Formats: sequence, C-alpha cells, structure tokens
Amino acid sequence: MRKKYYKNSFSPWMKQFRAICGPFILPITIFQGIRTILFPTIFDVLLLGLLILLVCAIKYDLI
Repeated sequence: MRKKYYKNSFSPWMKQFRAICGPFILPITIFQGIRTILFPTIFDVLLLGLLILLVCAIKYDLI
C-alpha cells in the first residue's frame, strides 16, 4: 500500500526547498526549452523533461 503524503507533514528542509526553488524553476525551464530547441542533445532533452516534471509537481503540490 502507498502511504499518502500531506503537504503539512513534510520535513522543514522540503518546505524550504519548495519556497526557495518554486519561483525560479519556471524561468529555468523556459530557458532550457529555448536551449534545447537551438542545440538539441540527449542531455538537454532529459534535463528539460526533468524540469517539466518538477514544475508540474510543484504546481500541483505533489512535492
């Protein structure tokens, strides 16, 4: 069985991570998207995918 995670039950360092990185993740993702369009490499595509997942997770309160 999966354990349910609640936003208020996270450790203090996770709350601090969300508060600090939340505003910066979207601009970094946009920059990485432009860079991936101009100079596509496997690493850039994987990094862009990871950043998109991180943006979605922060936006929908999954982490």
